[in-house]
Amino acid sequence: MPAVDGDRFGSRVADYAHHRADFPAATIDRLVGLGVGRPGQRLLDVGCGTGTLARQFAARGCRVTGLDVDARMLEAAVEQATADGVEVEWTEAPAEETGLPAGSFDVVVAAQCWHWFDGASAAVEVRRLLVPGGLLAIGNFDWLPLPGTVSGETEALIQSHHPTWGLGGIREPLPEAIEHAERAGFTVFETWIDDIDVPYLADSWRRRIGASAAIVNLEPAAAEAFDRELAALLADRFPGDEVEAPHRVSVLVARAPG
Repeated sequence: MPAVDGDRFGSRVADYAHHRADFPAATIDRLVGLGVGRPGQRLLDVGCGTGTLARQFAARGCRVTGLDVDARMLEAAVEQATADGVEVEWTEAPAEETGLPAGSFDVVVAAQCWHWFDGASAAVEVRRLLVPGGLLAIGNFDWLPLPGTVSGETEALIQSHHPTWGLGGIREPLPEAIEHAERAGFTVFETWIDDIDVPYLADSWRRRIGASAAIVNLEPAAAEAFDRELAALLADRFPGDEVEAPHRVSVLVARAPG
């Protein structure tokens, strides 16, 4: 998997925080129904980024800790949590070696980040952090590049500007994550996939794409050239103030031993 230049990725944290859609409320509702994120639970969001899931679960009454390896992501998370009026504790550390006490969480969640981890090591660390019988939820929520849609046309443009980018196409992240969880002793008891259309203002879509790993690894001049072409593509193929971007939600829920 291609590495992300952490300095460049962190430099686009404001756009990442403000222009990437949150997980759908229906997904959170379904997780809560399965025991993930109920009021009073001690919940750890690993690889929390700007705190998308951390803030949503804090708003539902969980005692939340957000953990990420990038201090700039955490700074943005603090700002977003303050704006939302929710309380979250924030910790800077890698998911594979958090330094947090064993057995200190009822639930661990990971959103749009498991593919950046050493998944096998992260799963072992999560098991250490959970109480016996604690729950792990791994989710992904990203654009679905269907032909003829704004997601598909945008991804085709990305590929033309960044041909070595390796995260395109219709990916299925669950099988690998399931393997990591089961090897660490978890029992996966629920998985699902939902495809939905997500509305974006056209400018917000451009900025969301500009903050993605596909573009932040380009040299600045190349990223600017890409954005100009994306703006022209939107004006030509998807005119108007708003676009409907197909997305896919993929989720697994697993239980620790005991």
